[in-house]
Amino acid sequence: MTTLSERISQSAFDGSRLRVILLLDLHDGAQNQFLEAYEHMRNQVASIPGHISDQLCQSIENPSQWLITSEWESAPPFLAWVNSEEHVKTVQPLHSCVRDTRSLRFSVLRETGLAFESTPEPVRGQLQAAPRLGDGVVRHALTFTVKPGTEDMVAKILADYDSPQAKVDENTRLRRTSLFMHGNRVVRAVEVEGDLMAALRHVSRQPEVRAVEEAINPYLEQDRDLADPDSARMFFTRAALPTVHHVKAGRHAAADVQRHALFYQAKEGCGMALARLLAGQDEEAAEDVAGPIESSTIFQRDDVVVRLLEVSGPLDAQPAQALGIGGDRKAAMLGRLLEGGANGLPTTDPEAARFLAQAEMTLITDRRASES
Repeated sequence: MTTLSERISQSAFDGSRLRVILLLDLHDGAQNQFLEAYEHMRNQVASIPGHISDQLCQSIENPSQWLITSEWESAPPFLAWVNSEEHVKTVQPLHSCVRDTRSLRFSVLRETGLAFESTPEPVRGQLQAAPRLGDGVVRHALTFTVKPGTEDMVAKILADYDSPQAKVDENTRLRRTSLFMHGNRVVRAVEVEGDLMAALRHVSRQPEVRAVEEAINPYLEQDRDLADPDSARMFFTRAALPTVHHVKAGRHAAADVQRHALFYQAKEGCGMALARLLAGQDEEAAEDVAGPIESSTIFQRDDVVVRLLEVSGPLDAQPAQALGIGGDRKAAMLGRLLEGGANGLPTTDPEAARFLAQAEMTLITDRRASES
């Protein structure tokens, strides 16, 4: 049996301070333009709640290589900022200066030095309590909407394509891609071993994937031109649905679990709070040694929350409490955060089954690498 200390978990909700690192490779001659854009961005970020500090560094070996580091009281305020429309507009002037970027995000676990020790704890935020156990897999999702009435056509296009090559390079490979729909909303969840950005670039260059993306273009609610790098970048920036929580119990064999996705539309401004609530429920479920949930991944951006579950047995056969959605108290908490309020939220198993039927997304395709 997997013990609590061995359970795989990652979370944006542990309260620890966050260090964000942005590696940039500038176009030749773009340094001054980049500095002007950075000054504007720096002034904007300084006013964001939860932001502590940032630094801009230039390589002493290659003047085209730059580094931006920023520190935040915790992950949620950073994620709220980086996923906002305001952030998309703020960083747009940087795009014409930059040849390549890579963003890395870390919880602060330990630190040394007088500067750290003399800074008041409320200003610095808390440290990550202990190292987490991972599985070497990066999880990410994209979401977008299609024009109402085109759902069946889009589902057929997304289901009928050849899988791209799983191996990206010696250190990176695609493990799994799952596509779901809920009404006119599409969610594509990916699992990658290694470098997520390298995998996404690899997929975008595959002819079978490019053909699918071109085929669904006429049906998208948000226009895009994949031949225009700026248009494509803006589309995928807005479509990003980051992972905010993942837990894996490690009790069930892969052959015994089924994958499901649940869609939650939060009230305006309540998406992060809803994701945090669901994360807490899934942590409780993972501690239940007899529970049916093998793993849960929660994706959130703005007021859209998607919960990807791997469950032993059919979803609608599970008791409401086992899925963290049963009982008056939990129903009331969900009701305060979900669009539409508490009407119809489950307090009994039959009501939970109806709620799940409404929230469950339709699986379009689920593809694994042959050796996964």
